[in-house]
Amino acid sequence: MEVNGYQAAGIIILAVYYGAYFTKIFVQKRKGIVTTQLGRGNKGKRTVITERTLQVLSVLTVIAEIFCVVYDRGETFPKAVRILGLVLAAAGAFLFMTAMCAMRESWRAGIPEGKDTELVTEGIYKMSRNPAFLGFDLVYIGMGTAFFHIGLCIVSMMGMIMMHLQILEEEKFLRETFGEEYAAYQKRVGRYFSIRAKEKRK
Repeated sequence: MEVNGYQAAGIIILAVYYGAYFTKIFVQKRKGIVTTQLGRGNKGKRTVITERTLQVLSVLTVIAEIFCVVYDRGETFPKAVRILGLVLAAAGAFLFMTAMCAMRESWRAGIPEGKDTELVTEGIYKMSRNPAFLGFDLVYIGMGTAFFHIGLCIVSMMGMIMMHLQILEEEKFLRETFGEEYAAYQKRVGRYFSIRAKEKRK
C-alpha cells in the first residue's frame, strides 16, 4: 500500500507520542513505580468512574487515530488545514513529552493511591498546571483535523471532556495533599495556559 506524506507524518507523530508514553511506563516499572493509577485504589466512586471512562476512551481514540491514518483517502480538508493539523499534533506531542520529563519520577497516569508524589511547579509547569493534558488535547485536535473522520472526532471530543473532568478530580487530590502550597500555585498559574503577570511596582 502506498503511503502519502500525511500518513507518513501521522505515523511518525503517533509513534513518537505513544512511544514516549510507554517508554516512561517501562522505565518507571523497572524502578518499582506503578505509573498507571487510573481506576485503581480507594479514591471514591466518582473518581474511579472518571478514570476508567477516560482509560476506555483513550484506547478507543488510539484505535481511531491509527485507523484514520492508515486508511486516509486525502478527501478531507484543504492541504493548508491538514498541514496545520499535523503541526498542532506535533506541538502537542512535544508539549506532552516536555511535561512528562519535567515531572521526573512523580509522573503518574491517574491519581496515585498513596501520597508518594511531589508538587512540580518548575519548567513548563510555570505556564500551565496541566501541560500534559493540554498536549493530549492538541494531539487529538490536530489528528482530527489532519485525518478527519466523524468517529475520530466523537471519541476525541469525549476523551477531551473526560480529561477535563479528570483534571478537576486531580485538583481536589492536590489541594488535600499540598494544601496552601497548591492553592498559591493555582492562583499563580492557569489550569491550561497562562503567562505570569509582572509584579506591580509599589
